[in-house]
Amino acid sequence: MKKLFLFIITLASIEGHAQGIKVGLKAGVNYANFNNSDIQTDAITSFHGGLVTEFSLLKNFSLQPELLYSTQGAELNDFGQQIKNELGYISIPVLAKFYLNDNLSLEIGPQASFLLSERNEVEAGDSNTFDFAVAGGLTYKLGKHFFVQGRYGLGLTEPKRDAAVKNSVLQGSIGFMF
Repeated sequence: MKKLFLFIITLASIEGHAQGIKVGLKAGVNYANFNNSDIQTDAITSFHGGLVTEFSLLKNFSLQPELLYSTQGAELNDFGQQIKNELGYISIPVLAKFYLNDNLSLEIGPQASFLLSERNEVEAGDSNTFDFAVAGGLTYKLGKHFFVQGRYGLGLTEPKRDAAVKNSVLQGSIGFMF
């Protein structure tokens, strides 16, 4: 935890020395489900949080890589009971960020996620360790440092080995840029 704190402080100090680089933190709520499934599922509410970096490349265009912890999954209903399946990922979205005006931006890009944990009420270990998705959303700046964000992530790979499902997650975030 101390190493993470020192890393964040180091990244924040870089922002003061390098023009066009911003570093921040964000956290929020996930509304996740599996899609493309023959299995009846319900969405789960979970969370995400992590680091945000923005590299300004042109006046209205930036590149925004992030390092997030994100919990996704679903509740499975086809077994006569509800079975909750939560998958904890380290997600790395790399988004192209287009500023529509000074405060509003549109982001879109790929996201690679690596499975860290699996908490469920079914047999553990039936999940793939890598998930690839495309993500897109909007960010609105609230002053110089704060922002709110809405994003949708559509999985392109199957997170479960024995089921033809894909992750789907709607995220709402708040954040602070140093």
